[in-house]
Amino acid sequence: MFTSFDFWLLLFLIILALVALNLKDLIAAVLVLSAYSLFMALLFSSLGAVDVALVEATLGGGVTSVILIAAILMMRRRSKD
Repeated sequence: MFTSFDFWLLLFLIILALVALNLKDLIAAVLVLSAYSLFMALLFSSLGAVDVALVEATLGGGVTSVILIAAILMMRRRSKD
């Protein structure tokens, strides 16, 4: 049911979430969240929910990351550093 692979995967997901919260660079945070989503899809597939894993991989890992990176790149800074 719940193997040691699932445990290590959950531990890695927690670490990825903490890293994403502590990053200052927005594009790096989006890339870490994309990796988080892909590892979440791996966890779903190991638990037997292959259809949920496929949706998570395509939407969370692919489409959402592209949209967030495009939105970050189109933003303008208000202050001049």
